[in-house]
Amino acid sequence: MTALSPAARHFAGLVGSALGHIAAIIIGFVLMVVGLALGVTMIMLPVGLVVGMLGFVMVVGGFFAHIDART
Repeated sequence: MTALSPAARHFAGLVGSALGHIAAIIIGFVLMVVGLALGVTMIMLPVGLVVGMLGFVMVVGGFFAHIDART
């Protein structure tokens, strides 16, 4: 097995980081839609608000959060 070049390692790290952000954005959007659907009925409105706000926080975090693992 051959070793990866430093450029390939850097590119793989960027792709891995981007996939995490994209997954957070997609899951957050799905949670917002589910929260909206739950909020239509008056009985599930409190649960829908919580789920929708959690989805909103995940979308915003997916766009703006930066987690640096510096050791």
